[in-house]
Parts: sequence; structure tokens; C-alpha cells
Amino acid sequence: MKLQFIWIGKAKSAAIAGLVDDYLGRVKKFVRVEVSEIRDRNDSGKRLMEREAEEILARLDADTFVVALDEKGRELTSHQFADFFQKHQINATQKIAFIIGGHLGLAQSIRQRADLLLSLSQMTLTHELARIFLVEQVYRAFAILHNLPYQK
Repeated sequence: MKLQFIWIGKAKSAAIAGLVDDYLGRVKKFVRVEVSEIRDRNDSGKRLMEREAEEILARLDADTFVVALDEKGRELTSHQFADFFQKHQINATQKIAFIIGGHLGLAQSIRQRADLLLSLSQMTLTHELARIFLVEQVYRAFAILHNLPYQK
């Protein structure tokens, strides 16, 4: 299985970038990982979301299982998230992509392409914090599946 993380822009904070890289390194012990950072643009409004969506969709393979992070998405516990990965391992899913939109959110075309809309929290998170939260929870899910002490 391969995990693809797609998000808009580079982390502006070295501390955040370091945490994301740390957890991505941990995840790489279990699965292959690819990160695609879409260039942050200065456009505004609907056109910006459409341009971001075009670039995101261009990076997805037809058979990729797509998880879009969305505030109205489904919330999972850490154990349910681990079960999600276990199911995909059993079903031999080749690639799962996680998408975090830009500051305006996700275009409708991304929501329609998504196989799962996932909410990390009912609280609002910055996109940079969402990256940390997501990759940490991915690592935690694999720690649960491999019965590592981290999840306890």
C-alpha cells in the first residue's frame, strides 16, 4: 500500500515542518509515502479553489482511494482509523490519498471525487496543524495495528 498526502503550500513554520517530517518518517516504516505540495497561489475566491482542485485531481490515479479532509466529514476514533487501514490492507488497496485543501477549503469537484470525507475535529484547525494531526493519527493507526506501545 502507498499513502499519498496532497496539501496546499509548504509549511511556513520550521517547527511544524519538522513535526510533519518526523511523523512521515515513522509512517514510512509501515508503508510507502508520497507528499505532493500544491503551490500556494495569490488568487482569490472560487477561481482559486478551482485551480487548486485541477492540480489536486491531476495528481490522483483513477484507482486511488481518496480521503478528503472536510469539516463536515465523518469523525473516527484512532481505533476506527486503524480498522480503516486494516480493511484497505486486506482488500489490497494500492493507494490511499489524503487531501487537505487550501485556506478556502475544497472545491466541490474534490468532494465528489472523494471516497471518504474525513473530519479531524469539530474544532477549526489551521491547515498546518491539520497536517500534523493527520500524519500523527496515521502513525498511531499503524502503531495500533502493530501493537506498538505508542498508542497506549
